[in-house]
Formats: sequence, C-alpha cells, structure tokens
Amino acid sequence: MSGTTAPERNPEQKRTFFGQPFELSTPFAVELWERFSFYGMQGIVLIYMYYTLSQGGLGIDKGIASGIMGAYGGAVYLFTIIGAWIADRLLGADRTLFGSAIVVMLGHIALALIPGVAGVGVGLVLIALGSGGLKATATTIVGGLYSRDDPRRDAGFSLYYLGVNLGAFFGPLLTGLLQTSLGFHYGFGLAAVGMAAGLVQYAIRRRKLPEVVRHVTNPVDRRRLPLIGGIVVVGLVVIVVAVLTGLLNVENLPTVVVAIVVLATIAYFVVILTSGITAVERSRVLAFIPLFIGSAVFWSLYQQQFTVVTVYSDQRLDRSLFGWDMPVSWVQSINPVFIIVLSGVFAAIWTKLGDRQPSTPTKFALGTGIMGVAFLLFLPFVHSGKNGTPLLALVGILLVFTIAELLLSPVGQSVATKLAPPKFQTQMVALFFLSVSLGTAVTGVLSRYYSPENEAPYFTVLGLAAVIVGVVLLVLAKPVLKLMRGIR
Repeated sequence: MSGTTAPERNPEQKRTFFGQPFELSTPFAVELWERFSFYGMQGIVLIYMYYTLSQGGLGIDKGIASGIMGAYGGAVYLFTIIGAWIADRLLGADRTLFGSAIVVMLGHIALALIPGVAGVGVGLVLIALGSGGLKATATTIVGGLYSRDDPRRDAGFSLYYLGVNLGAFFGPLLTGLLQTSLGFHYGFGLAAVGMAAGLVQYAIRRRKLPEVVRHVTNPVDRRRLPLIGGIVVVGLVVIVVAVLTGLLNVENLPTVVVAIVVLATIAYFVVILTSGITAVERSRVLAFIPLFIGSAVFWSLYQQQFTVVTVYSDQRLDRSLFGWDMPVSWVQSINPVFIIVLSGVFAAIWTKLGDRQPSTPTKFALGTGIMGVAFLLFLPFVHSGKNGTPLLALVGILLVFTIAELLLSPVGQSVATKLAPPKFQTQMVALFFLSVSLGTAVTGVLSRYYSPENEAPYFTVLGLAAVIVGVVLLVLAKPVLKLMRGIR
C-alpha cells in the first residue's frame, strides 16, 4: 500500500509532457499560436503587396516587395536583441514575452484594419518588434526548464519546435482560405485572433513556470535609465528623419538592414567577450563564431521560402488539384508538415544516440551543406515553363529543406543556451537569432536577382556556395568542438 500512496501525496512529481518537463507545454502552446499568426500573415502578405489592385493587392513591384519581406524578416530577428536586453536587464523573460505577444497582436490588427501601404508599414513594424522579443524569451524559458547536462535538452527543443510548426502548418492554410474567399484583410484578422488565443493561454499558465524565468539576470543600474531612454528617443528621431528625407527607402531597406545586423553582431560579440567572463566562457563564445557564420549562410537560403519560393509557387508551380487551384499560401504549410512528422523522429534519434550523436559543429555543417543541395534540386525544372513545375517536385525539395532545418535550427537554439555565460543567457540566444536575422536580411537582397528567366545561375551559385560552406564547417568541426570546452 505504501508504494501507491507516495505518488498521491506528490501528484506533480512524475507529470511530464511527452517525456519532458511538464511546463514545456506552456512555451510550446504560446509559440504554436504565435507561429499560427506569424506564418498565417506571412503566407499572404507578399502576394498582397505585389498583386494588382483588381486582385485586392497593392500593386508593388515584385522585387521591391520581396526586398521588403527580407528586410522585415531580418528586422524580426534583429529585434531579438531588444527583447533579450529587456529580459536580461529590466523585466525578466516571462514579462518580456507577455508584453511582446501583445505587440504582435496589435500588429496583426493594424494589417487587418488599416488599408493600403500604411497598414503594411505599421503592421510589419509592430509584428517585427513583438516577434523579436517573443522569440528570444520563449527560447530562454525552454532552456530554463533543463540543467546544462540534462540529456533530454536537445530532444526538448525539438519537441518545442514541433509546437512552432503546428502553428506554422495551420496558419497559412486558414488565412489562405480566407484570403481567397473573403479577401486579404480577413486573413490578417484571423492571424490577430490566433495571437489573442496564445495570450490567453499564456496568461493562465505563466504562474506555473519556474522562478528563474522571472529573474532579471543582469539588472541595469536604475540611474542609467534616463540615458538609455534618451538613446532610444534619438534612435527613433534618426529613423524618422531618414525616412522623411528619403535616405531610408524601400529600395535600399534590405541593404541597410544587412549593414545594421553586421554591425550589431560585431558589437555583441565584442561586448560579451570583454565583459569580465572567465577563460572557459570566452572560449565557448569564440566557438560560437563559426557556428554563427554557418547559420547565417543556411538562413540566407532557407528563408527564401517566403520570397523566391512564394513567387515561384505563384508563377512556376502547377497548383492544380483535381481541377481546383490551391492557394499560393498553402505551399508555406508543406515544410511544417515535414517538421511535425520528422521532429519527433530526430528527437528520438538524438535521445537514443545520447553521447554518440554527431557533435553540434557537425550538425551545423550537415545542415548548411544539405540546404545548398536543396537549391540545386530546383535545376531540373528550370525550363518547365509557366506553372510547369509539378507540385510533387516542390514537396520533395521542401523535404530536403526540412532535413537541413532539423539538423541546425533547434540544435542552434539549444547550443546557444549551453555556450552562454550565465549573465548573458538570453543575449546569447539573441546572438543565434542575429544569425537568422543576417541570413533573412540577405534573402531580401538576393531575392531581387531572381526571375524565371535566370533561374539556372541563381540556384546554381547559391546552392554551391552553401555546399562549400558546409564542407569548410565539417573540416573545422574538431577545432570548434575543442573550443566548446566539454560541450557537444
């Protein structure tokens, strides 16, 4: 009898979420709804910009629209710096995440209710700001559920990634249906409803999270707050003046974002490396540099799902299903399907292999190289004509995208939390997202060179470049692993 009464006295002791800490379910669910809204919007906003007025769009040039999407995507991950700084120095991860989710919801409401270019501008800026804060802090909350040496850690991040992609799967399907049947603004409205659902869920569950997610790890001296406020005001004034004078415009926006991200990256590494960290901590931060470069190259190709692949799906893909034309946005749900199917498989593989699994540098090398192979797989369909590429072919290519992603993205978030000096925990996660920001912003620059007429050189050059970077990372895997000082 005594063996049956112990669990009753402490019913939470054995409670798990698919073998992981039960509170993983909270960031899992909030990211599910945030990605539902984010990808639901992203599945239709590019075509909203370049579709003609008669099609319900704004009639913006395709190249400029793709550049805006790349700059916006880069800004999302660039703003993880702001979110991470606020979390580490002012509010803690929990409160930063909650406030960021509110900003995201307001951005979707702006897209739904404000007509024309103004709605796109206000909406994308708010969503970029909110998503940046939410992404960095959600990842930190997941990391806070595990000790550094917990063997479930990578598997837990892969399971968390499943929640992200459940939202990413359903978002484009439902917003795409509303867009084709009722109009773009109804699709944007549904995205706002999805984010509201995530907010409600998080508000209910956030008190159950461990206290560490509410802790401000490196609080700022309150006497410096007026100076910080002044810097923020000056920055906003500079941006407004640059826009009003034409110094910053839609033509040069992607290049400007790339330059800002590069400068921010250098500054971030310098600050962390010169902030009184130990020799072991410094070595681990240095090990992150080649991983950062590989990640940026990977994302510069992967994020073209939302620029080049969207245009490709609209103009080059046969979307006819039994006499019915599938909405363009539905292509965005193909990758999440594979993530949903394969993330559990990858999590099980890493768990089963344990210490025998490939090291993190090796996973990064494979992910980057395989992403290059995915681009080369477009080449057999170069001369297939307008809407001549079979849907099944693109499904196969996106499967390769997914394999590359699962080798790098959840592992990248996990290793950022493991390599981070304790007082830069959230900000190291922001550094990983800066690599995503850099790659995504570069996407905005590269996408302007794509057209159905020059597909062969476009896919060949970018594909081979990523394969070469992957090979170099593979050669450097052992030296990088040595710098990681016991972390794999």
